[in-house]
Amino acid sequence: MKVEKIIRSISVVLLLAVSMPAITQAQLLKKLKDKVNQAVDKKTDKAVDNTVNKADKTVDDGVNKAIGKDGNPTTPSNTDNKPAASPTTSGSKAASSPTISTYKNYDFVPGDKIIFEDHFDTDEEGEFATHWKLIAGQGNVNTFDGKKILLLTGSYSRIIPAIKTPAYLTDSFTVEFDNYSIDDFGPQVWFYKTVDDAKSDDAVPVKIVFNERNGFWTLNVRTRDRKSDQQVKYPESIGYNNYRNKWHHIAIAYKDKRLKIYVDEYRVLSIPEIDLNSTALAVVGDGTPKDPVMISNFKLAQGAGIKTQETKFTDTKIVTHGINFDINKADIKPESMGTINAIVGILKTNPELKFEIQGHTDNSGNAANNLSLSQKRADEVKKQMVALGIDESRLTTKGFGDTKAISDNGTLEGKANNRRVEFIKL
Repeated sequence: MKVEKIIRSISVVLLLAVSMPAITQAQLLKKLKDKVNQAVDKKTDKAVDNTVNKADKTVDDGVNKAIGKDGNPTTPSNTDNKPAASPTTSGSKAASSPTISTYKNYDFVPGDKIIFEDHFDTDEEGEFATHWKLIAGQGNVNTFDGKKILLLTGSYSRIIPAIKTPAYLTDSFTVEFDNYSIDDFGPQVWFYKTVDDAKSDDAVPVKIVFNERNGFWTLNVRTRDRKSDQQVKYPESIGYNNYRNKWHHIAIAYKDKRLKIYVDEYRVLSIPEIDLNSTALAVVGDGTPKDPVMISNFKLAQGAGIKTQETKFTDTKIVTHGINFDINKADIKPESMGTINAIVGILKTNPELKFEIQGHTDNSGNAANNLSLSQKRADEVKKQMVALGIDESRLTTKGFGDTKAISDNGTLEGKANNRRVEFIKL
């Protein structure tokens, strides 16, 4: 048997182990071990050669990823569809992806003006997020599950969005983001009276703590005066082990002192009256390099969302930012159902009403592609509304691409406001 090649591969890994990150090292050693075990079990030199060649490629890829092809250190890469900060993650997004049908009763609608949005897609891996400020702890951007994420890897790491306006929260706003949870503790959202208070550990009027394990997983709302503290157990389908190693969509809606909190398709908690007394917020994660708190697709908006009162609809159009799609695709994300359900409700209440569904994009990419994409997205929205019982004769569609911007495409929030679906009264 050609054991020399196996020995050479092992030698390379052992030499590399001194300098490469512990996480990448463990992953690479495990892969090589598996390949060697397979080789030993083979009975022919040809089979051994094939196995060893694969092991060699694994080692070569590991060397390049750990120290770079030019010999310079690089950020650990996510070749196994696992977060680079945790080799123990075994969950699969594909196995538990939510669907539109699971969100059929969802009623969260984001605010009508986006003031901050970040998908981390312009950030450099291994560095801190460009559009955030690190107040405490540690954090860095990495790639996981095909998208950029922000990992909070220090004890009670605290970050705030870099918004120019210091007092950006009003008496009506919404917050959304995605979270992938490995360990028992998830993200927290802390609210502050002023943005300067975010630098203090003691000036937090209200904290929302997601999936905290107290014998079972709970959502906790903690107030400084303790008078409005709330704790609620998660539904079984997303509690404890059903939460781990999966993506979850988190949404918060605040209007006139009424607070609603959603995890996936569930409205987990509704508080009729609570004074956040806040103009700014922070995202907090009690993580470690092995078990980071991971967030993505963060969006903050002002406003109360779509009016769904039972009176006759008289507006000329509805501008929505809650119908979201996969990047460069027309696939509707499940959390879009809150907005779609609201529009369907208006149509059902006003049977004579007809809408033209207009799709709009920002100016990223090719203009012709944006035009085609916006048309496909408008068509998909119509298709979903018809599936919910609206006669298709009441709906037409039109894609405008990036030709009708309503905000500055030179800023993140401007691009976010330009990506929209409008419903024009016919």
